[in-house]
Amino acid sequence: MRNVHVGIQVRREPAQLIRADAAQAHWTFDIEIIHSDGLIDFRGPAVHGTRGERFVYLTWGDVGDADEFEMFRRAKLMLNRIEPEILESATRTETLACTVELTDAQGGPRCARVDPSALTWSDHDH
Repeated sequence: MRNVHVGIQVRREPAQLIRADAAQAHWTFDIEIIHSDGLIDFRGPAVHGTRGERFVYLTWGDVGDADEFEMFRRAKLMLNRIEPEILESATRTETLACTVELTDAQGGPRCARVDPSALTWSDHDH
């Protein structure tokens, strides 16, 4: 592959694509934090999964000559694993941020569920 990009997945489409060899990547999108029946839930065009198992996809793909995106890998950023105090503060600040190590231990694009050792959630923009 010669033109690899990574972005967030909004509904079924990649969005805000950034070249995979960029020094940093930054995406901005809305997530609504819902408190219902004593549980926290998440909504928004970039939120996927079922209640209690919501996540945001980072999607990796090769961009062809006609700007078509051919996805080859995705990573899940699990929203239900965010610490409650960070969510509470994020509700007040209206900011929820996540820092992700995009490269795995083998030097490839991070995929599957991203565990806390490779991501950090916070209630402020980095």
